[in-house]
Amino acid sequence: MMEELQEREAPLGEVAENVGIEQADQTLQELEESLSKIQVTTSEITLCVDKPEIHLSEFPSSYTENTPKEKLLLSFAENFRFQYCHLYQDRKPLFLNPLNECGIEKFVSTTLRPTLLPYTEMYSWDGCASFVSDYLRMVPLDPPIDPPLVLYSPSTVLKKQKGTCFDFANLLCSLLLGAGYDAYCVSGYAVKEICLRDQTCQECPLLEKHEQGAASEKNVPQRKYAVKPTRDLRSGFELQQLERKEAEVLAAHEKKRLEAEKLEAERQQPPPDSLLGLRVHCWVLVLAGRREVPENFYIDPLSGRSFGTKDENFLGIESIWNHQNYWVNMQNCRYGCKELTFDLGDPVKWEFLLFGTGKPLLLIPDMEEIDDEEEKEEPKVFDMPPSWVEKIEISPKDMETRCPGGRKVVQYRKAKLEKFAPYLIRGGLVTRLTTFRDIECTTVLEVKEYFQHRQDHLEKREFKKASGVTVEHFSPGRSHALKSHRYLIPVPETERQMDFYSEARADGLARRVETPSEMTETFENRPDFLYYRHVVFGKRLKKLAPANSNEPVTRSILKITECFHRNREKIANEDVAKKVFLISELRIQLTYHREDDLIVPSWREFVKPPTSEDKRDQSLIYTPDIATTFQVNPTEKHSKNLFLYETLISLLKEEAQAKQQVKESEIEVREILSQRSQEEIVSELTISVYDTARNEKARTHREEMEREEYEERLRQAEKELDFLAPFLTRMGEPENLSRQMALQLREECLTDLKQRLIDKANLIQARFEKETQELQKKQQWYQQNQMSMTKEDEDAYLSYCSDTMFRIHILELRLNRHKEQAPQKYLALEEKLRRDPRLIEHLQIW
Repeated sequence: MMEELQEREAPLGEVAENVGIEQADQTLQELEESLSKIQVTTSEITLCVDKPEIHLSEFPSSYTENTPKEKLLLSFAENFRFQYCHLYQDRKPLFLNPLNECGIEKFVSTTLRPTLLPYTEMYSWDGCASFVSDYLRMVPLDPPIDPPLVLYSPSTVLKKQKGTCFDFANLLCSLLLGAGYDAYCVSGYAVKEICLRDQTCQECPLLEKHEQGAASEKNVPQRKYAVKPTRDLRSGFELQQLERKEAEVLAAHEKKRLEAEKLEAERQQPPPDSLLGLRVHCWVLVLAGRREVPENFYIDPLSGRSFGTKDENFLGIESIWNHQNYWVNMQNCRYGCKELTFDLGDPVKWEFLLFGTGKPLLLIPDMEEIDDEEEKEEPKVFDMPPSWVEKIEISPKDMETRCPGGRKVVQYRKAKLEKFAPYLIRGGLVTRLTTFRDIECTTVLEVKEYFQHRQDHLEKREFKKASGVTVEHFSPGRSHALKSHRYLIPVPETERQMDFYSEARADGLARRVETPSEMTETFENRPDFLYYRHVVFGKRLKKLAPANSNEPVTRSILKITECFHRNREKIANEDVAKKVFLISELRIQLTYHREDDLIVPSWREFVKPPTSEDKRDQSLIYTPDIATTFQVNPTEKHSKNLFLYETLISLLKEEAQAKQQVKESEIEVREILSQRSQEEIVSELTISVYDTARNEKARTHREEMEREEYEERLRQAEKELDFLAPFLTRMGEPENLSRQMALQLREECLTDLKQRLIDKANLIQARFEKETQELQKKQQWYQQNQMSMTKEDEDAYLSYCSDTMFRIHILELRLNRHKEQAPQKYLALEEKLRRDPRLIEHLQIW
């Protein structure tokens, strides 16, 4: 310590010489000498006992011990198990009180913790089942014919993110009970595919939903009142013979198909399971009644799928339980679960553990005849103890991530389903479904990709490998109101189909179908009643344009056809139903709507007249042979030439307008394709302003505001804190300081700091010596009473020694650090006094 002080004296003396303060140097040396006299000695402490075993301190006391009520329940369960094993020696032991994660026996019903989580998805059974199957990793039972020895609490299972089928069912049942369902955990037997979560023989749920949607679209109900079909004048005998031949052909094809399916099913049939009927499995039973559940059904927690109670995949049930009671199945499961009934109030079919909880018992006829006036003592009811499990909590981040690591791959029959967490994949991909042609999954048939949070509003992309067709689906809000896009290659003037949100467009465009030579557009709810436009293109026009021109060369238009709905405000003969602009033939055809009592509509055809050779004169030369008219009613007056001339002028303007709209449609297609190519390259995702973890801008802005606020607080604190205020108060707070007053103020301030540093060092030394003496006394006491001490006394002594040694070590560190920092604090205060604006003019010579 003295060598360190000597080394420190040299730089301190140099600083004092530079500032010209000899007195400060002398005072600083006195301070260091005073501090160097304070010494501490660390005594060697030898512990004569072994370190105690480390317990699971992160768990609450409910995990490591049982309450008196829980102990009583365990005694009931043990008595119930003893009677059950004695009466039914051929059945396996019941799953009643397994160990928890701390090695303590707990009754299975108390392991359930009904919880309703604050997420919309967790309020339905399918949402809860999907989350549990996605969030957890499955650990197979070992051995597969016995239930596990340990049943973890749902909160621990969520932290570990893995578990057996019993852990899966325990967590799922807790969530369903919290959501209001009448749910039960079921301990029984199932086939190998269910126990091992092997879904290679099952259809993908996404494919099943798609097929159901397509079937519902096809099954459109017929109208009650419809026009009768025309009478069939063909021979009934010939039709009967033709139908018979077609039926024979169809029967032959159906027979071949069934034989092929049978052969394929035999080939795909898994090998026989040597443990069939012995594999233990746990799933969830949901009974009808609550939450408008119409019928009982099972939920497999490993896959998240629902099954009927008569499904052949479930082979038997040993027992079921919820958070209120425990029931043992007394029905015969020789033929599986097909003939089981779930009337838990029937004691003949379901033996209960606790009386008076759960389902009510069936009424006995003899008991109904007893007089109601007679008072009968009711048996005492033992209530199930509350759950010992911690509160089930799932953070929004875990709810969003779902799968372990953010990824999950499930193999189905001829399909592979991949799930990704949002924002994990750069393009916003969350689900990819790949379907295959063969059972070995080697030949890809179709790929479906689902997206979220994309700025281009892309929701789904389908790619059919056989035809090379790609279909993209978009959500509302995208530019041009694009709804879907079906194409072979993203290049203009190729085959494609674009669907639009017509209500979001000013022109009401609903669909655009394009081929290399044609384009068809469909409209909805237009004020001009236009609903159809068909365009036929010719060869591309060759134009002389600069080499650096980016303007595309447009195609020539040969024909434009427009169709209109009926306008009831006009007469049918004046309401145009179809316009055909034969641009290449210089003709225009009009077809009018027909009256309801007529068969043939009226029509009119115009031939474009030649224009004047003078370019300045754009007037038309009208002749009577330009217009050809057909009127259904010959009694009507023919239109005058002036009317026909005005109609022709109007049609020419409409033709020019139609050609311009076609060109705008071509430009819009190019813009959409160009925009889509740029979006696929960048593929930016939208981030909520409330998502500060991903929103870089919001996070940077928040950190900047916090930093500015912290700096402002520091500035305010510096203004409020004046270290010279106490000393100025002693002097009467003079407005102007003289030289003598400034020197006195400096001396008092430095002396006060020096005394406080010495007092603090003495205080630390006194506490150190006191702790050391008490520890030595405790050691002497232990040496004298070591032979007669109990285990509890040794543990208490060990704990006391550990805490005391920790405090001694901390005091020693604090004293050494105080000795190192005291000279620096003294010099810092002296420098601060020298630069203080109130003292600087009087202490310049110092």
